[in-house]
Amino acid sequence: MDFRLTDQQRQMVASVRDLAQGRFRQRALRWMDGTFPWENIRDLAGLGVLGMTVPEEYGGLGLPVFETALVLEEIAKVCYPTAMAVLGEAGVQTRVIAAYAPESIRSRILPAVCTGDCILSICMTEPHAGTDVAAYRTNACIAGDRVVVNGTKTLISRAEEAGMFVVFTRIDGRPGREGIGCVLIERGTPGLEVTGTYHTMGGENLHEVQFNDVDLPLENLVIREDGFRRLLTAFNTQRCLNPAISLGLAEGAFDETVKYVRDRTVFGKPIGDFQGARWKLADMYKDIEAARGLLYRACWTADPFPDPFLSATAKVFCNEMAIRVTNEAVQLHGGFGFTDEYPVSRLYRGARYGSLGGGASETLRDLIGKRIMGGDLPADGIFGMGGF
Repeated sequence: MDFRLTDQQRQMVASVRDLAQGRFRQRALRWMDGTFPWENIRDLAGLGVLGMTVPEEYGGLGLPVFETALVLEEIAKVCYPTAMAVLGEAGVQTRVIAAYAPESIRSRILPAVCTGDCILSICMTEPHAGTDVAAYRTNACIAGDRVVVNGTKTLISRAEEAGMFVVFTRIDGRPGREGIGCVLIERGTPGLEVTGTYHTMGGENLHEVQFNDVDLPLENLVIREDGFRRLLTAFNTQRCLNPAISLGLAEGAFDETVKYVRDRTVFGKPIGDFQGARWKLADMYKDIEAARGLLYRACWTADPFPDPFLSATAKVFCNEMAIRVTNEAVQLHGGFGFTDEYPVSRLYRGARYGSLGGGASETLRDLIGKRIMGGDLPADGIFGMGGF
């Protein structure tokens, strides 16, 4: 088994790293007030990054999950809001449009995603229901060749910038998981309104979005039946991309900390010369590398979606690892780590989102536990490495 990057993968990562370290790093503090990082997005569009998961026939790169995770990891090392914005273009919403939308929508929206001219927003969480998708109340009524949507979504990313909203909704009031479908709603459609803003500790803004008698052509109803199962299948990809951001945040914090403890002196010698500091660095490093192995393995199972058990396992570990590592990074920076002048403060705040979004750690632990109890596990030990 050859675990090395190909020349093409290495070149792609190097290009994104150069851009992130050379330009995004000096701009990072700008986006902490909720301002959308348009400048960074345009730079990434020039590299083709925004079209990473868009099929080639629509101007994208059609990259697998692994390569997409590598790119998000590099961006997250220096700028959490930018990494989250790119996740919005490379995540589940793009895959929904590419897989289920009619050609008339795909041919118009997907090329605009590649250029950054159409930002996508996925609308799932409601004021009373987040993880519990089956409890959603937003409803789409079919009336002949039209669909009318009513409801409220909350904690929605990129709602102010979005050109297209990917909305998971109940269809004709059908109860339970089987009643969930998906509609596409373009900005400017009468009845769609952004009604609230929540500023997050990670720097981005989230929003409330209301749909009041939003009238759409029937073709905008892109998933009519079995939407819950299709959503979960697509979210196995999200459960690899979300932890890729967590991994990048941890790596960025580790790199900053190594530089700091080499240069900062206390009691006449560098902080890194003290055994306590060295042990912290050792634990941070091993945590990062263990997380990398889990995540990359989950990514490599994608065909086209990653294995749900491995992606859930990788997500929980990477998310919680990032909280531990960034927390230690702040601690080793002392009082300076608590200020906005040092990147570890921002990286720490961004890391806190990972275990909440894309499936809370508690929900995923339950999923993993059920699979273990059911005996439906990958092959034991080294024989489970076939998907590697």
